[in-house]
Amino acid sequence: MDDLCTITKTISLKPYSITSQKVNYQLSPAQLHERVIINKQGFESNTGALVVTTGEFTGRSPKDRFIVKDAITKDLVWWGDINIPFSPLEFDLLYDKVTKYLSKKEIFVRDSYACSDPSYRTNIRVINEYPWSNYFAYNMFLRPISSELENFEPEWTVINAPGFMAKPELDSTRQHNFAILNFSKKIALIGGTGYTGEIKKSIFSALNFILPVFKNTLPMHCSANVGKQGDTAIFFGLSGTGKTTLSTDKTRRLIGDDEHGWTSENSIFNFEGGCYAKVINLSKTCEPEIFSAIKKGAILENVIIDDHGEVDYSDSSITPNTRVSYPLHFIENIQPNSIGYKPKNIFFLTADAFGVLPPISKLTPGQAAYHFISGYTAKVAGTEAGVIEPVPSFSACFGAPFMPLHPIKYAEMLSLKIKSSTVNVWLVNTGWTGGPYGIGTRMKLSHTRSMINAAIDGSLEDANKDNYHIHSVFGVLQPRICPNVPTEILSPRKSWKNDKSFYKTAHKLAASFKTNFKKFKSYANKEIMEGGPKV
Repeated sequence: MDDLCTITKTISLKPYSITSQKVNYQLSPAQLHERVIINKQGFESNTGALVVTTGEFTGRSPKDRFIVKDAITKDLVWWGDINIPFSPLEFDLLYDKVTKYLSKKEIFVRDSYACSDPSYRTNIRVINEYPWSNYFAYNMFLRPISSELENFEPEWTVINAPGFMAKPELDSTRQHNFAILNFSKKIALIGGTGYTGEIKKSIFSALNFILPVFKNTLPMHCSANVGKQGDTAIFFGLSGTGKTTLSTDKTRRLIGDDEHGWTSENSIFNFEGGCYAKVINLSKTCEPEIFSAIKKGAILENVIIDDHGEVDYSDSSITPNTRVSYPLHFIENIQPNSIGYKPKNIFFLTADAFGVLPPISKLTPGQAAYHFISGYTAKVAGTEAGVIEPVPSFSACFGAPFMPLHPIKYAEMLSLKIKSSTVNVWLVNTGWTGGPYGIGTRMKLSHTRSMINAAIDGSLEDANKDNYHIHSVFGVLQPRICPNVPTEILSPRKSWKNDKSFYKTAHKLAASFKTNFKKFKSYANKEIMEGGPKV
């Protein structure tokens, strides 16, 4: 339980070159909520949740994420379009401009930490221009009790100035917004964007470098939960694949919904203290745990509310990426201390809009590494400007924008853990069945839950044993039987009822996999290469 005692401590930001005379330290959620309403920066919904709009940016901006190239990072970071280098001198010049800007503002400061395992705890100080950004940091990071704040020493600092606009021609940014990691100074500098996800992802990106390089721990962009027998299940997946929804299960205790570490001691620990869930088309029937968490203390982003404070979760007029953040304890069934042991099942979630991947299939270690490195899902109409038909989307390790090292490094660590822990790995298609997007239908959530439950309790394996069908294009093991799931949907080919169209589409998607994997081919071993499509 959080210690919400009033903090009377004052804090100076002069060590950060911020000389603001209005510094609010460790305000409570209630105080921040009130400040946002008074400042007319947000509204209150009929459930008591705060509703804000994040402005121009309603999602992350991967092309505006930089890493300072210095002695620590130059030989380790996988430089390129994802990890874009920024010079130390340019960082210092931009930092000076941001801190001068903030010195004229009222500031909100929060001390918190990441990593629920005490052996990996990382103290964080977040310095915000806006109160609702500070409120988000309260929800999403782990919260120290009052006694822990007395001698708190931050290891990393996030400086967040949404109202500061960079000038690309002077500041060496691509445009006016930016998110820059400096590993030598242990600072995340964010400006020009009000999207709160940049705050948490800056710290988690730093941990995705620190943990494997210095602590022999695999960082994972995943959710995780624990069963009554203590078995841990891990869910990898990109936005829109159901990672948060499927890991939030009333029969299993939630460890966390987005970022975790897998230690050499075979434990799984949560990085964060909250959940940041998509709420587009949210319903009480399908996602009761998330729906119930939207109350006083939660923050809704970019949703539409009426004059009575009622939210229309189907309205994507601002963005399809509508979100809610809330402390982890808003979910009733959570794992104490946010640490799990004995990982037994890993699920790679993909929303295959082409409808050719099985709703669930079992992977060999080589296939697991291949699909992990690929990180496939599909974009459909409405997810991005200009997308009018399904488009394959690949994000290495199911989280490339947050992974500073080469994907092969993470894949090798995962492969070793899979083999040493005898973990089952499953590829789950939460996308389309009976045809591609526009012809087929979206996989029913109830069917996907039944398949995952059958995989976890062993009944899926028991029902098939040596009777799996090998997918003729992707080579994965496709079950013929699954408890509580209609047999006809287990085979994507049969669900199409048109073999010629199915194989044409399947081969087209397989070719996209092959093309995407070319950039990894020289780094991958034979086992990984044999894990790809069979055409």
